[in-house]
Amino acid sequence: MASKFGLAGGLPERRVRPIWDAIDSRQYKNALKAITTLLAKYPNAPYVLALKALVLERMGKPEEALSVCLSAKEVLFSNDSFLTDDLTLSTLQSVFQRLDHMDFATSCYEYACGKFPNHLDLMMGLFNCYVRENLFVKQQQTAIKMYKLAGEERFLLWAVCSIQLQVHYSDGGEKLLLLAEGLLKKHIASHSLHEPEAIMVYISILEQQAKYGDALEVLTGKLGSLLTVEVDRLRIQGRLLARAGDFADAANIFQKILELRPDDWECFLHYLGCLLEDDSYWCTEENVDPIHPPKKVLCKISPLSDELFDSRISDASAVVQKLQEDSQNKLLRGLFFANLEIERRKHMHGKGNDEKLLGALTDYWVRFGHLACFASDVEMFVEVLAPDKKTELLENLKKITPSASIITTKALGQSMTLLRLQVLCGNMFHRSDSELEHCAVQMAEIYCKNLPLSKDLDPQESMHGEEILSLICNLLVELFWRTQNFGYIIEAILVLEWGLTIGRYAYHYKILLLHLYSYLGAFPMAYEWYKCLDVKNILVETATHHILPQMLVSPLWVGLSNLLKDYLKFMDDHLRESAEHSFLAYRHRNYSKVVEFVQFKERLQNSSQYLVAKVEESILRLKQHAHSIEEEEAVLENLKSGIRLVELSNEIPSKPLTFNEDFQSRPWWTPTSEKNYLLGPHEEISYRARENLSQDLEAGVRRNIERRSLLPRMLFLSVRSVSTSIKENFEINGSLSDPKISTELKNLLERYAKMLGSTFENAVDLVTGVSDGLSSYKDFGTNLVEWFNFAVFLNAWNLSSGGCRSRTWHIVDSLLEKYILEGVASLESTIFTPYENMRTLVQVVSEPLAWHGLILQACVRSSLPSGKRKKKTGSAELSSSPLYVALRDSTQSLCSTLESLLKWLIVNQSDDGKLEAILSSMQNDGNNDGPGQVFQILETSTLSMDSTELGHWITGAFKCWNTVKVARKLVTGKHVVLNEFIKNCESKFKSVQKLKQQLSQI
Repeated sequence: MASKFGLAGGLPERRVRPIWDAIDSRQYKNALKAITTLLAKYPNAPYVLALKALVLERMGKPEEALSVCLSAKEVLFSNDSFLTDDLTLSTLQSVFQRLDHMDFATSCYEYACGKFPNHLDLMMGLFNCYVRENLFVKQQQTAIKMYKLAGEERFLLWAVCSIQLQVHYSDGGEKLLLLAEGLLKKHIASHSLHEPEAIMVYISILEQQAKYGDALEVLTGKLGSLLTVEVDRLRIQGRLLARAGDFADAANIFQKILELRPDDWECFLHYLGCLLEDDSYWCTEENVDPIHPPKKVLCKISPLSDELFDSRISDASAVVQKLQEDSQNKLLRGLFFANLEIERRKHMHGKGNDEKLLGALTDYWVRFGHLACFASDVEMFVEVLAPDKKTELLENLKKITPSASIITTKALGQSMTLLRLQVLCGNMFHRSDSELEHCAVQMAEIYCKNLPLSKDLDPQESMHGEEILSLICNLLVELFWRTQNFGYIIEAILVLEWGLTIGRYAYHYKILLLHLYSYLGAFPMAYEWYKCLDVKNILVETATHHILPQMLVSPLWVGLSNLLKDYLKFMDDHLRESAEHSFLAYRHRNYSKVVEFVQFKERLQNSSQYLVAKVEESILRLKQHAHSIEEEEAVLENLKSGIRLVELSNEIPSKPLTFNEDFQSRPWWTPTSEKNYLLGPHEEISYRARENLSQDLEAGVRRNIERRSLLPRMLFLSVRSVSTSIKENFEINGSLSDPKISTELKNLLERYAKMLGSTFENAVDLVTGVSDGLSSYKDFGTNLVEWFNFAVFLNAWNLSSGGCRSRTWHIVDSLLEKYILEGVASLESTIFTPYENMRTLVQVVSEPLAWHGLILQACVRSSLPSGKRKKKTGSAELSSSPLYVALRDSTQSLCSTLESLLKWLIVNQSDDGKLEAILSSMQNDGNNDGPGQVFQILETSTLSMDSTELGHWITGAFKCWNTVKVARKLVTGKHVVLNEFIKNCESKFKSVQKLKQQLSQI
């Protein structure tokens, strides 16, 4: 932070050095004390004020920090001599940025540049501000000014990059690209280009205009010599030729690259695509999702005639064979892939030879069958085979696979690959229950036999054969799905927990456990395993989907609050600071990264998960304070009465959504958070159909965000409208509340109904019909909670629009009472009950019942006699009014409903017999079928081995294993969930009882 001549912000450096040291060591109180002393001597020093603001922001005092920043800004504007001090301006910029007021920082630099228009450092600071605010046009204008002032190539390229960003995010791309091309041509004519990145930018500008010939001239001309790596230059040349339609020359170029880099798989795909003229990559690369890339090579059917296709594919085979003949290339995987891809293209063209493809797969198996990536490598090639040929392939591979009795890492790797291939081919899950059990038992035996291979590994290293336990888990879950025998689920949990005693860093075990515990409703255990994943940095965005959806429907509000706060903090901080990456790319002249960083930031801003988290965090705060109308009103005030979320809801239909979740890491039975096969009957499914999941999700997620964003505003309007209406009803019978509030609430209800797939009138008829017993709760579909919300807010609107209408009070009371009491009666209290059976009940109590209770609180508060109203209206008259009767009946209904629910929950709170039920579910009494066989093999086999076979740390880990302790974790987890639900119900029950007492005073 030191500046020239021993000065810092116009002050002696020795004065501010202690402050910097205190800030760097996070001793903010000491820093603030030193700043206060310095301010006494230099009361109007803007740099000292900027440092004070910085310290206050770090201390978590944003309001004070903003106030001090604004004071420093005023001092700057009042004395031009301070404006040239970049240290003061940059410090203010940093604080304003952290306070989400980047516009203030920009205005400081704009003012300074206005006063000193030829000050290059100030202009660079202003450019930086525009980068942070994504103001691309102003970036361009500022960069052009710097270029005219200094004549440096880098400033011209800053301007060109700013133009490229405008092309990406605005209209008029053709004219803007012509402008960029003209600027570069003019500079080249007078100064040429001197940086490799500059030629890349120039080619990119031409390529975006489809001027491939011009781009090739630049690349092969004098400027092309700036690209010193020959392969990079050839790769660009091949791409330009292919896009220009010159496939023959492009194929020759890519062949040259292959001769230089024979293991370049991507280059081979380009070569083959150009040779067959099937637009491989070129036709689809712009539409490929970089987060969820396809597993197969995307290409069209080659348009070539059969004769020409045969000739070209023979040329490709000859090239690959020639490359493989070189002794240095014999072990390169890329060339084996090339042979497989050639056979796949033949199949696509109707000229496939199954025997040749099987032969190529077998050759690849011999060389690389022991690698963990083998199954995923060959997946797209196996897909083209018919079922009988897949079976033949497996049989062929079994014949050349070493016996399971051979204990080597390579033999183990091949055995694991064979198991993965059986799953990949679909053979595994077409077997009978007994065959699946036998297969799981064999896997367990293979794992135990090969366990000694890991004895010399570090505890942090992956165990040899680690994935076998994951495969066993998948088979056991499949068996549960078929048989509905919960012993298999328990056994799967024990197998994974057992595996984690020695492989504590096996993240895939933790993910599987997380989802199994979630299915059974033991959310504390699921959350603990999620935290053990130690998710950091961008993985927070890609991995949170494993736990967030489950926590959103659980009663663990403290854990959910922490999860949402951590996630939102990471996202907000990253989005706030991401512009720094773009500016660094500018400064370090890595211009190709500038657009990439901006696009990445936009992808995060449009993250569907990010939007869901922002909406649900607001709703969670409302749920946490629903026991008190006063606290709820404070939350609503903090949420700006829900206006911002309504604005978000308005933007959703036109807002692009991105799905950044790593769906591939999810278990097969729950490919997305919206789908869980275990909740339905057994069916044949594709265990590999995971592509395009985001497309199927988008409509539902978009509709859910749009709908949920309306809840805070509807709650605010409901409370406000009923409060006003009640006061007027008691003071002047028949008068109406504020028509604007009533109208807005009606409009939101109409929108809400539309999002539920209904008109307002039909929605009213449906909730009325279900309340009267004319329709079933099943008619609400999967949106039962949302329909209940509609009924609650409909009642509030009805009251505010026309006084007391006991009919809608009865509808809400009936819906809640019938559903909750019927739900309680149908619930099972066993340890094996899936949480799905209780999920909707928890949501009904947490939301519609809570909102209804708040509306009742608002009504009762406004009904209590006080002041002039007490004199105008007698207590007897109030207590006999239809409104009072409706309030009293609704309060009584809510009270009795909660009381019944609490009685059931408390009775079933006992853990008696649950631990024994878990342990007995795996006791097969020596039978050769049923759950328990696999885990018994794991336990008995490892107990029979000593430390000389397994090593000291593995043996020590097994000594700590306790089956009962793990089973108790499941019992405890479900117990905690039930306790939290009871606490939520009790808080609502107490608030309703308080309402009864208040009503008795009227």
